[in-house]
Amino acid sequence: MLGKTYDSQECSIARSLEVIGERWSLLIVREAAFGGATRYSDFQRRLGIATNILKTRLDGFIEAGIMRRHRCSEQPELYEYLLTDKGRALVPALVALSEWGDRWATDGEPPILYTHAVCGTGVTQQTMCAHCGHVDDPAEIQAVIGPGMPPERVPQDA
Repeated sequence: MLGKTYDSQECSIARSLEVIGERWSLLIVREAAFGGATRYSDFQRRLGIATNILKTRLDGFIEAGIMRRHRCSEQPELYEYLLTDKGRALVPALVALSEWGDRWATDGEPPILYTHAVCGTGVTQQTMCAHCGHVDDPAEIQAVIGPGMPPERVPQDA
């Protein structure tokens, strides 16, 4: 994971980056969520990630509660790395990043499509207003100080 470089930031994005901000992290979660990877060897083979980095990321995910390690065989001793509810909650962020990448980081058609397993219809990540519904223009979204902001961090003019 990233070093504690965001101590001065009161922001959930910065806090999230402390856990999942390293370049391999979301790819590991992607393989667990969509690729069926559960074993160390699955992740290593599919991603081509160095074994020391993979071990560090998986251990960090276990510590953070994003994955759990489950013994699936006694002889030989084998373990599975399974997403927890906290880990599965990252799926909408993966879909959103994929949509952004399909629009801004690739030429041509999307390489991966996400569909609803129940009916087969395409799945998208959308920004919704609790009152108005779908928000089409990102310029209409603003960040305001929330209840979790420590009082000493609230600007005097806010």
